[in-house]
Amino acid sequence: MEVPAVSLPVALPAAGVSPSPSPSGSDPAVPSLEDAQENAANAASWVEQNWSTWLAMGLQILLIVVIAVALRAVVRRAITKLIERMNRTAQAVDQSALGGLLVNNERRRQRSAAIGSVLRSVASFTILGTAALMVLSTFRIDLAPLLASAGVAGVAIGFGARNLVTDFLSGVFMIIEDQYGVGDTVDAGVATGEVVEVGLRVTKLRGDSGEIWYVRNGEVKRIGNLSQGWATAGVDVTVRADEDLDKVKSVLDEVAEKMGKEEPWNELLWSPIEVLGLDSVLIDSMVIRVSAKTMPGKSVSVERELRWRIKRAFDRASIPIIGGATAVVPEEAPDPSAAVAAPSAFNNATSPQSLASSPLTTPVTTQKPPAK
Repeated sequence: MEVPAVSLPVALPAAGVSPSPSPSGSDPAVPSLEDAQENAANAASWVEQNWSTWLAMGLQILLIVVIAVALRAVVRRAITKLIERMNRTAQAVDQSALGGLLVNNERRRQRSAAIGSVLRSVASFTILGTAALMVLSTFRIDLAPLLASAGVAGVAIGFGARNLVTDFLSGVFMIIEDQYGVGDTVDAGVATGEVVEVGLRVTKLRGDSGEIWYVRNGEVKRIGNLSQGWATAGVDVTVRADEDLDKVKSVLDEVAEKMGKEEPWNELLWSPIEVLGLDSVLIDSMVIRVSAKTMPGKSVSVERELRWRIKRAFDRASIPIIGGATAVVPEEAPDPSAAVAAPSAFNNATSPQSLASSPLTTPVTTQKPPAK
């Protein structure tokens, strides 16, 4: 007897067993209306409980950002005004009689640009960095690990790039203190020349032969600026010890007075040429010192012109210029071997040379007396 085939879904209800849902069923469980209403109520309740906190945080962050941006703009504008005021003050003094003491336009421009850039960068970094930390603290973020990591990273970078940091800080202080600038002639120890460009890390110098020296600011231990303030032109005149001092001084005063009235030396000389007096007195000579204050960097030109004029004036006044103490040349001792005759064969009377050179003589015969 054959049993009719019955499908499993039909057989399970007949046996009283409810079929389990298929794991790979295509019909997902649709939430009921009550569940949706409950979820919406929970969300609304959560938003209602936290909206005030969110609003306070948003307003606090917005206030921090607005204050930081406004403060940064005000500080940068104040720095710009300060730099412009420094330039106007320098230009006003530059038009006065002491204008030569100051720097030229290019030096002033570079110095102002460098100082303004450094100050603006420091102000922006400080203000924006502080604002960023305040914003992070608003989100209840613990800043202690972040600050500790930043401190460790800063120390590591400082040790690794200490030469760069040293050069940068030295350049900043050199520019702020106006130790030198473009157009100055400086002696930096490692190099000497005219300043071509001043940077925060490297200073460019042009040497006397035209070469360019790149000097790191951190390597400069001392700076000798030959272009600030005033320079001194000094000339030493050496005459004979028996020369008339009044006559010599009269000639030098005449040269000084004439040179101080002529162009362009009257602009280069910042004080009258003075005869300081005797600088030294030797046995057969004496040195007279002549000095004057000049414009920075022009002392060599003034000294050369002053020597030229003094030499011509002394020649007209028949005053010889000597080169200091007369050098005594020691006499050479006579050669003791010069008085000693060289050995000769003629010193020996029996030598063939002496016999050959002796004169010929007639032998004399002795006659015997006659016998008695």
